[in-house]
Amino acid sequence: MTPVKLRQTTPVIRHIAAFCTVFCMTLSPVLGQKKISYSRQEYMIAMRDGIKLYTLVYAPDSLQDQFPILISRGPYGSAHIGKPTGVLAEDGYIWVYQDIRGKHKSEGQYVMNRPVLDKPGNIDESTDTYDTIEWLIHNIKNNNGKAGILGSSYYGWTTLAGSARPHPALKAANPQAAMGDLFLGDDFHHNGAFRLSYALDYTFGEEGSRTDTSFQYDEYDVYTWFLKLGPLSNVNKRYFHNRIPTWNLFMQHPNYDSFWRVRSPLSYMDYPRVATLHTGGVWDPEDLNGPQLMYTEMEKRDSNNKNFICLGPWIHGAWNWDSIWRLDRYVMGSNTSGYFQRNIQKVFFDYWLKGIGDGKFPEATVFQTGSNVWKTYNTWPPKEAVINKIYPAAGGKMSFEKPSVPGKQAYDEYVSDPKKPVPYRPRPIEQTYGPGSRWYLWMLGDQRFVDGRPDVVSWQTDTLTQDMTVTGEIIAHVFASTTGSDADFVVKLIDVYPGHVKDDIKLGGYQFMIASEIFRGRFRKSFSKPEAFTPGKVEEIKIGLHQVDHVFKKGHRIMVQVQSSWFPLIDMNPQKFVPNIYDAKASDYQKATIRIHRSAEFATYLELPQVTK
Repeated sequence: MTPVKLRQTTPVIRHIAAFCTVFCMTLSPVLGQKKISYSRQEYMIAMRDGIKLYTLVYAPDSLQDQFPILISRGPYGSAHIGKPTGVLAEDGYIWVYQDIRGKHKSEGQYVMNRPVLDKPGNIDESTDTYDTIEWLIHNIKNNNGKAGILGSSYYGWTTLAGSARPHPALKAANPQAAMGDLFLGDDFHHNGAFRLSYALDYTFGEEGSRTDTSFQYDEYDVYTWFLKLGPLSNVNKRYFHNRIPTWNLFMQHPNYDSFWRVRSPLSYMDYPRVATLHTGGVWDPEDLNGPQLMYTEMEKRDSNNKNFICLGPWIHGAWNWDSIWRLDRYVMGSNTSGYFQRNIQKVFFDYWLKGIGDGKFPEATVFQTGSNVWKTYNTWPPKEAVINKIYPAAGGKMSFEKPSVPGKQAYDEYVSDPKKPVPYRPRPIEQTYGPGSRWYLWMLGDQRFVDGRPDVVSWQTDTLTQDMTVTGEIIAHVFASTTGSDADFVVKLIDVYPGHVKDDIKLGGYQFMIASEIFRGRFRKSFSKPEAFTPGKVEEIKIGLHQVDHVFKKGHRIMVQVQSSWFPLIDMNPQKFVPNIYDAKASDYQKATIRIHRSAEFATYLELPQVTK
């Protein structure tokens, strides 16, 4: 047995300095600000069951004005946070940072994503937020009786949970990169496919110690480490020894059962009880789905017009940066984080907490990539969008014409080998939060690193003769067959740049991934009741690639890639159906030949929504 070594790491290193993913209320003077001084106070606030939570408060020194309260609650430690600066701090707020139960300086037991249950005597993030606001309203001087809550990532989820059953003083919430359903599509699973390397790093990091820790790999390239690991049961046998509670629960619940349903915000975020501004990035490798999913579901019951969304050209937490003009090779043309903070976030909180402004907010504010302009929409996705279908064709081509070849004879095929899985980003693949990690930027990576692999199929259009704008939800309909009895399917929508780009020669031929997603084939009919494939039988797998607003420019091409592994981001499917993949044996992992069909009867295609006006 290899013992697990604990390495203490600060939350500053793992979650703040690494692209400022956690706290959304600190911003350097780049954008300019008034001179407001703040005083720091620390409290242990008692919850209804007597447990006390560490709470850091920064209040304006002014004794002549009253200020709203802004709260951020999470597991990464609050004591180190400095005085607030930046756009929201210019006009004065009372800033509150709190460690949730069982983390850092707070008492109690930590439960990852503790669900909101609505049971008498239940304690959860909603009740703790309620009790905290109740204490703050009555004990912090010069508050105006109104509170807001906000935060990114885990703090975004506590923002959602805290606004689920809100205190009367809570008027506005800004969940940023909030975790949505963790089986259907965020941090730990996407469409039932297990996000292996991230889940291992994160669960160990949060539960290996009361403070943040890092798992110690003995390989720099974790692709190699996970290949050597073998079946997932080896994680507990060799390393965790059943002492990481959330990992154990993942292994025990391979299907979408009551364990997942009760923990999903879909079960308790019924309608926007306070004004809610969902914020997300279209290249967020952790919580891409949550803002889109929760906005869409809450919008169905938004009778008071309090539900809004902002999607920007960002990775995880980048809307909080001092300024951001580019990511990797993509140049935005303006400071998109500054725009969000001043023109969207500040306007939102100013109205709901200070009564400033007319309260007329666009339903959706979206940065359109490709054209690099901010767009606003009355509905999101736009109701007026027209679906244009694009189909794989012979010779690696993509066509807007449905194929006419009859029967099952038109297809492209590849061999998926569990011993040689397709990496999700160029190797070496560093530990998620490890030294030199490129984790945050991988979704912007040039996909030429897999183009041409024998286990990846690609199709592309001819050179576009005019701009083509895609706005809304991308949905792939993959008609596939396999020689195995289970399979995963990864679909990518890619913007292929011209071979020569005048302004930046390094962009020549860039395969820029606009949208992507994986689907675990066993769940094609039900996430609760997995079903084996019949070898050779053609079946449809419907895969949502999420929401985009992108212009494919004249002179570019549209490419689609399909593959059956994304390693070690996703655990390798054995490709032999077993009741619980997490109990699969080494002998269960088998090669399979996958066919992607493109005939008249079985026409694989992507839905590309277009707004023509």
